[in-house]
Amino acid sequence: MRLEAKTAIVVGAGQRPGETIGNGRAVALLFAREGARVLAVDRDADSAAETVALIVAEGGDAAAFTADVRRENDCAAAVATALERWGRIDVLHNNVGIGGGDSDAQHLEEAAWDRIFEVNLRGMWLMCRHAVPSMRDQGEGAIVNVSSIAAVCAAPLLAYKVSKAGVNALTHQLAMDNARYGVRVNAVMPGLIDTPMAVDGIAEAFGIDRDEVRASRDRLVPLGRRQGSAWDVAYAALFLASDEAGFITGAVLPVDGGQSGRIG
Repeated sequence: MRLEAKTAIVVGAGQRPGETIGNGRAVALLFAREGARVLAVDRDADSAAETVALIVAEGGDAAAFTADVRRENDCAAAVATALERWGRIDVLHNNVGIGGGDSDAQHLEEAAWDRIFEVNLRGMWLMCRHAVPSMRDQGEGAIVNVSSIAAVCAAPLLAYKVSKAGVNALTHQLAMDNARYGVRVNAVMPGLIDTPMAVDGIAEAFGIDRDEVRASRDRLVPLGRRQGSAWDVAYAALFLASDEAGFITGAVLPVDGGQSGRIG
């Protein structure tokens, strides 16, 4: 019960269909299991509702909210809904991220660059912008942003990499700006994680067998030659959101089986 009596907004709490569980849904479920009241925010209303149904079936308290983080009014409304329903916001978990249409600098289209930055970075800032005031008023709160090891490792996808580097910078600056108000801001930096978006999405996009995609990704991970699961990301987020991390802010925690530790 590390989040007992706390209210958490999990942005990106739905997922695309697949064999495994996505990061956002795993975080929402784990936060609820640890005692949090969860507002499951997603652009896909049905998927958010599925996440809520799973939480409620386990005896948790949750509600779904449909929002597109590219729209400031949606972000403001999500925060307002959590405050109206539960009276406070203790945790904001920003999990939304895309990479569709990305490429190298020579082939990347301007529209794809703009869309990736709107979702991955601008949307995260907007959610923080609207959640921080109530956290400051409370004198406490925890924000956990989902970055990627692409931010610090070589990656073939330019806009995704640069946007995630921006997430790290946003996390650091928000942490410094809000430390005196008791608001902590940290990030998790996943590596290769076996989720429907990452594995099923790649298999579908390139017409490759899912098991082949999984095996090729597994081989790249130093620790145990296997990808992580969404639960690995969720437990890292839980630690950073909990009072156990009460003296940690501005940190970026790799969850990657050692992949970002490789040099050369």
